[in-house]
Amino acid sequence: MAKNFLIVDDSLISRMMTRNIVIKLRPDWVIFEATNGTEAITLCQTHPIDLVSMDFNMPGISGIEAAKLIMQERPGTRIAIMTANIQNAIQVKILECGLAFVAKPFTDSKGPELLKALGE
Repeated sequence: MAKNFLIVDDSLISRMMTRNIVIKLRPDWVIFEATNGTEAITLCQTHPIDLVSMDFNMPGISGIEAAKLIMQERPGTRIAIMTANIQNAIQVKILECGLAFVAKPFTDSKGPELLKALGE
């Protein structure tokens, strides 16, 4: 079943890599992109986004804060936080917020991990 998938990352390269990996695994999905948390919130308000991969560190509001706001407005949205900061405390904070954790760098081999983390 086709899904609307939002990639949120301030790095163009990271967005491109994530897009390419997801499209290989789910070519029927519609991909949206945002460069920061504020854009992500707006896109989730204006489009029926099902799944989100969200960078942890971005200018403006953090990925966790943006995710919390999105989940308040759209409780069914599944969100994975992607970060190179793999410290246990960060992972616990992400999981305590009801979000999935995926370590960066995001590579082809981690594509199935992301989909599994999002319940796909």
